[in-house]
Amino acid sequence: MCTKRSITSPGSTFFKMKQIVSFLFFFILIAGSFQGCKAKVVTDEDVNQPFSLTDTMFNSLQMEPAEMEVLHNELKFYGKITADNNKLVEVYPVVGGSVINVYAELGDYVDKGKLLATIRSTEVAGFAKELQDAENEVIVAANNLKVAQELFEGKLSAEREVIVAKSELEKAKSQLSRIKEIYQVYNLKGNSIYEVRAPLSGFIIEKKINKDMLLRSDRTDNLFDIAQINDVWAIANVNESDISQVKLGEKAEVLTLSYPDQPFMGHVDKIYNMIDPETKAMQVRIKISNNDYRLKPDMRATVKLSFDEKESMLSIPSKAIIFDKSKNFVMVYNDRSHVDTREVTVFRQLGDLTYISSGLHQGEKVITKGQLLIYDALND
Repeated sequence: MCTKRSITSPGSTFFKMKQIVSFLFFFILIAGSFQGCKAKVVTDEDVNQPFSLTDTMFNSLQMEPAEMEVLHNELKFYGKITADNNKLVEVYPVVGGSVINVYAELGDYVDKGKLLATIRSTEVAGFAKELQDAENEVIVAANNLKVAQELFEGKLSAEREVIVAKSELEKAKSQLSRIKEIYQVYNLKGNSIYEVRAPLSGFIIEKKINKDMLLRSDRTDNLFDIAQINDVWAIANVNESDISQVKLGEKAEVLTLSYPDQPFMGHVDKIYNMIDPETKAMQVRIKISNNDYRLKPDMRATVKLSFDEKESMLSIPSKAIIFDKSKNFVMVYNDRSHVDTREVTVFRQLGDLTYISSGLHQGEKVITKGQLLIYDALND
């Protein structure tokens, strides 16, 4: 018995597969179109939704009102720190000789009377001999006076001899007193030693002496400079164009390379009313308190002089300014749904304060923190 077999032709199989592929392609196409339409609908809603600050964004903002203030100005000059000349002493040698020892170095703080150096000197030896001779002269003159008085009392000499003896004794005492004053002024000690001592308390800011150095008796250079620097000066060079703006008593802010973020406050103490022919500038002096000794002589300094002008102008914090596309903008806050991008004209910027000549009105609030995020969101 023969079994019947169902035979499917190749053409029929190909046709069924083609139908399945067509159905899958159509399904994918429909699904993709549906997703595309859905995304487009969401984007349209977002575009049409009005701008409004969320609670989180609003709480992170900081705002300041635009206010009228007296127009402030600053002038910047360059100079250096110097010691107060009224509290500076140059120590000169009064004798020549050989330096035995030096007891102080550059930058040391010394008290008044401290031993700075010792010098062995033939000149001191000469003074020592003069002292000894003067002391002997006093002894001899005193004995002569005693003898003259005894002879006069015994009617063996005239009164004139007593007077002459008294005069000689006075001369001898005067000479001895002079030599002792020299010893005191020059700090002379016996044995040919000359002592260099500090004439005042302060810092040694210059030193030109070393052990075993030979000093000439006609030396004109100083050995030490000692200065008290609890008060110092900042000497600044003022350009001719700015001379009319500088006044005595004006507030000054001094900055140094050592302390760039720590300004030192002072005031204009003196104006040197002459032009330096080399720098073509006039110098001004600013007195600064320096009780902690942070400022050192010869430090380079930047000096800012501050003064007020006669007019007033609208001012805002400098951090509110947004510089973009070669223009200055601020974000003006009205309410959560109304934040304006406003172009402004900057008249002058002084540190944390900026003066605005146009673009704002008094009392309008500008955003000083977080304004960049809002600017980008509104101006993309």
